[in-house]
Amino acid sequence: MPESFLYFIWQYQYFNKTSLATTDGDAIQVLHTGFRNYDAGPDFTHARLLINEVEWVGTVEMHGRTSDWLSHRHQHDRAYDNVILHVVWQDDRATNGRRVDRTNGTPLPTLELSPLTDVALLDRYHALNDSVDIIPCAGQFRSVSPLRLTSMLDKAMLQRLERKAMAVRRVFEQTNGDWEETAYRMLAINMGFKVNADPMEQLSRAVPLKAIMKHRDALHQVEALLFGTAGLLALDESDEYIAMIQREYRFLAVKYSLADRQLEAHAWKWGRLRPANFPTLRLAQLARLLTNQGSLFSLFAGTTDTETLLAVLQVQPSAYWQSHYRFGKTTDKAAPALGQTSAENIVVNTVVPLLAAYAHHRGEPAYIDRAVSLLEQLPAEKNHLIDKWNTLGLGIRTAFDSQAAIELHNEFCAVKKCLSCQIGAELLKK
Repeated sequence: MPESFLYFIWQYQYFNKTSLATTDGDAIQVLHTGFRNYDAGPDFTHARLLINEVEWVGTVEMHGRTSDWLSHRHQHDRAYDNVILHVVWQDDRATNGRRVDRTNGTPLPTLELSPLTDVALLDRYHALNDSVDIIPCAGQFRSVSPLRLTSMLDKAMLQRLERKAMAVRRVFEQTNGDWEETAYRMLAINMGFKVNADPMEQLSRAVPLKAIMKHRDALHQVEALLFGTAGLLALDESDEYIAMIQREYRFLAVKYSLADRQLEAHAWKWGRLRPANFPTLRLAQLARLLTNQGSLFSLFAGTTDTETLLAVLQVQPSAYWQSHYRFGKTTDKAAPALGQTSAENIVVNTVVPLLAAYAHHRGEPAYIDRAVSLLEQLPAEKNHLIDKWNTLGLGIRTAFDSQAAIELHNEFCAVKKCLSCQIGAELLKK
């Protein structure tokens, strides 16, 4: 029996408490279950119990079997000396034949849960845990109360903001506390649109924003910095544009010592990508965005109107990249500007996490409110997972809803953490 299930039924007291007693027959009354401990040490802290009318305050440890206390060597660990109750699914001391003591040799009171747990609760737990659906509770989802759904989505969204803000803070630390450089790196990663996020991150680390800003008034030089360091620069001297970019890159590579930082061309992925997502076109769009803005961070942190922000992001690349998807290959169909959907993606995955991280850094919740407001003003993302949630009746309308639903699936459903999900908890109680 997974310990997570034991945590669940102990925390919510989903077992028969009539004539509750230890395996040695001592009467137990639970005054307070304690608080779940997610760090090292016993599983619940600050629990309060009456054992034979004597009040005990301390910690509670849980295991599938009593003998796990011994196999985990807690009998030699003083961190477990304040355990006042050992909660187990199965007491196997009769077959194991060994006492369970603290380090000082005092015996440990044990509570066995398996005889006290409703079989129907077990069946509901196994139904969720054994489900092969991408959303384990899909078959029962419509029976969940709307209030519970809303509460869980809010929890998932807050968790997602926290998790993404942590990723931004790691970049912020790598840049020695430079928010402009952080905004640039996060934008570059996002413009890799998952498939090329890794090489985009490497490129943004290789070519610092300060170098780019020194050439902001010359778009072709910024393109040379990016294409050359990316290892994507073609060698066709007959193409006037390519020849110019090559000359510029040779000069800039020496000026900024970029030769040793150049990426390998094979780092970039092209397979199964639509031409609009080719890394060459995305780099050209990034170059235009960088030269258009004196301060990316001010744009992201200071723009309160969603439509204005989206309009600024939908840039047209330089003339060459309006008729090319790759170096030297003219396209019959004009290459597009960065579109509405891509701009919305940047707001969701770059601007919103940046605002959340900045809110933590400054201790100003107003930036979190602004992040949430942006999500509420944007339409929901479209993918197979969102379609699945909609078929279950979740009613996803905004990017706030879709981001929460993605987090709910990725961090709870996909890893079968139904016991930590308010939806799963409600279904188990029925």
